Amino acid sequence: MASPVQAVHPGRVRVLKQATGAPPAAVAGPVVYWMFRDQRARDNWALIHAVDQADKANVPVVVAFNLFDQFLGAKARQLGFMLRGLEKLVSDLQSTLGIPFFLFQGEAINTIPNFIRECGASLLVTDFSPLREVRSWKERICESVDGSVAVHEVDAHNVVPLWVASGKLEYGARTLRAKINKLLPEYLVEFPTVGPAKNNKWAFPNHSVDWGQLIADVVRKGAEVPELEWCEPGEHAAMEVLMGIKDGFLTKRIKNYSTDRNNPFKPKALSGLSPYLHFGQISAQRCALEARKIQKSYAKAVDTFLEELIVRRELADNFCYYQPQYDSLQGAWEWARKTLMEHASDKREHIYTREQLEKAQTADPLWNASQLEMVHHGKMHGFMRMYWAKKILEWTSGPEEALATAIYLNDKYEIDGRDPSGYVGCMWSICGVHDQGWRERPVFGKIRYMNFAGCKRKFDVDGYIAYIKRLVGEKKKRKAETLLYDDKATKLQG
Repeated sequence: MASPVQAVHPGRVRVLKQATGAPPAAVAGPVVYWMFRDQRARDNWALIHAVDQADKANVPVVVAFNLFDQFLGAKARQLGFMLRGLEKLVSDLQSTLGIPFFLFQGEAINTIPNFIRECGASLLVTDFSPLREVRSWKERICESVDGSVAVHEVDAHNVVPLWVASGKLEYGARTLRAKINKLLPEYLVEFPTVGPAKNNKWAFPNHSVDWGQLIADVVRKGAEVPELEWCEPGEHAAMEVLMGIKDGFLTKRIKNYSTDRNNPFKPKALSGLSPYLHFGQISAQRCALEARKIQKSYAKAVDTFLEELIVRRELADNFCYYQPQYDSLQGAWEWARKTLMEHASDKREHIYTREQLEKAQTADPLWNASQLEMVHHGKMHGFMRMYWAKKILEWTSGPEEALATAIYLNDKYEIDGRDPSGYVGCMWSICGVHDQGWRERPVFGKIRYMNFAGCKRKFDVDGYIAYIKRLVGEKKKRKAETLLYDDKATKLQG
């Protein structure tokens, strides 16, 4: 079944470059979808738009993906998860939609334009991302492709497209929430059915990927931060986490979300969707649509979930898009920069090096537990991320060092690192972004303060520390057993 007419709301599509003339052969070439942020075959507005445009021009459509060498410091943990998900995606694309998939390695500013020229493409469709690097690549690609090639950007990541929700930097959730809620009836709609393009006469040579070898190489290069066992990649796994019969978030666990989500000792209260949302292996819009179906039964929990899923996530994109210095003290509000610099030289009780922090070598057992959770489990509880970052501000020589250290550790170990929500989380904790001024105190100035005693009032701190100790112990035991097995196997082969 071919895609319907006007399958995608026009407000979701932004034309980055208009085609200025006919191609040299005067025959329309294929539509290339450069997939980046939204790595899925289902519920993907960018893919739907690509197929729709291909059908209208009666040309084939192809998906291209560019693999960078450790993008922004990504290691085996993040790249392995992404590539294993892509391997499954390619199978779905080809078996269900008959769409070819091309994977390139190198710099996208070279590989994507080269591919467009080689296959004679007439249209490049790409995902939206607010991050500086991605926006820079797109600008350079638009400059380098032939004038006969149009470039369309589709926001398939946000429920309400970023540029539709707001045309400016929003101060906080309260200023963006009403704008988004007003637009939800227009944009929070069911996805149309998308099938193979009408024209599947793809004459370009077949492209095959040795996924086993590719993944092995990437995992070896990034072995410093190993892959995770608990988080299975791919669209099907993502839907299982959301809707699974045994332990799905919306089917089994959401009832306690509003009351337990800020309790680090109850990790099952969280959705567990952030890795899949980050890599685009599941659509936030699909999560919202499914959540709304059970809103009458769990009104408060669903409302809380939708606030986090839509308003808070899209607020993070808004900040990173409209504030180019989204990962710098210069990106903070003026009041926050002022108060932080006024207290930058305040005496600290402890000063730790980055290495000490990375190895969880502080005098605070709660902070150490949160750092170990991130290093070994790949995902620190959301509440602890706030406490963790604020303590880094307290224990480093100044706010610039604190922010750089928090972002470095977050991006290195979190499975969902290098994400707008991660940058904004660090900026909120350390630089007061999307927050307000509080009672002035040493080191923090007017930045919101958190301490060990406050955590003890909120949840079972000792229970959380013991839980992380068990989790890390089990992880180390499995690693030792694996190394022993590999050593015996090597000796037997020798």
